[in-house]
Amino acid sequence: MTMNTIGEIFRLTTYGESHGAAVGGILDGFPAGVKIDVDFIQSELDRRRPGQSAITTARAEGDKVEILSGVYEGVSTGTPIAFEVRNENQHSSDYEEMKNLYRPSHADYTYQTKYGIRDHRGGGRSSARETISRVVGGAFAKLALKHFGIQIFAYTSQAGDIKLDSDYTKYDLNKIESNIVRCPDAEKAEQMIELIKSVKADGDTIGGVITCVIKGVPVGLGDPAFGKLHARLGAAILSINACKGFEYGMGFEGVGGRGSQMNDRFANVDGKIRTTTNHSGGIQGGISNGEDIYFRAAFKPIPTLLFEQNTVDKAGNDAIIKARGRHDPCVLPRAVPIVEAMSAMVILDALLANRSAKL
Repeated sequence: MTMNTIGEIFRLTTYGESHGAAVGGILDGFPAGVKIDVDFIQSELDRRRPGQSAITTARAEGDKVEILSGVYEGVSTGTPIAFEVRNENQHSSDYEEMKNLYRPSHADYTYQTKYGIRDHRGGGRSSARETISRVVGGAFAKLALKHFGIQIFAYTSQAGDIKLDSDYTKYDLNKIESNIVRCPDAEKAEQMIELIKSVKADGDTIGGVITCVIKGVPVGLGDPAFGKLHARLGAAILSINACKGFEYGMGFEGVGGRGSQMNDRFANVDGKIRTTTNHSGGIQGGISNGEDIYFRAAFKPIPTLLFEQNTVDKAGNDAIIKARGRHDPCVLPRAVPIVEAMSAMVILDALLANRSAKL
């Protein structure tokens, strides 16, 4: 299986499966001399871990990270950083009845057809548990980006048909962690939580949208052709489990307007060239322009439902499947730190590339 690595200069390679011994990764190209705050890395994992609230899966995993190499006396050495998180609470027997069945909207059939073999326990490599490695990689990237004054905020902006009324500039992004659905609007957050609880009680699932804002990005990140910064971000975000859509800046809503309404005009603001609006989402011509980068990512309802569904077995015979085990009714709360992590790794990679782009 290929394509387990992301990045060009700053690279993360991940390994592991949902019901294997561990998941982990190797970071290469991480700068030397960065102070590594292990407590911060663990706190990022805690934001992603299962069992954290009434609207997430009850799987009880500590998700404790162990850094195996590349850090000496609390500082990165510039050599490969290896890390690992042991799996502790697998219930593999919950999946035994699914060994010969294809779960609707899962990767079972495509994996079996492509490789001729699959790990049916929790989805194996296609499990969202693989994103642990991404969150650790993103936490390291955040520590490096802090030196450049770059901050990343992601939050739930829509759950089902409940969505925020305003754009990110109208909210205090420091309040994202004030509720279990990770929404900066307290009133909307309560509505989202009640919706997710109701859906969970029905054995069903719900999707929604995560908005991400990246502040402090300098002008010049990204390349004008195939390395466009928004294309890199899009590829990274769309690689997250259950992500079905990506739009940045004005996105799809802007297509109904005219160029005279959507153009971001330049002005001299306190001696700096800035844009008076930011419909471009901080990226023009595939290159960052110094304004806030913002995008939205759509996540589908998780396909694991706790009631009977029609399917077929490996031989193509009609069958009935009913999932067992512990599953999220909504991916959004735990996907927020994953979106931030992927964004951080893309921005750090582009930043390191840009430092060698000119003398």
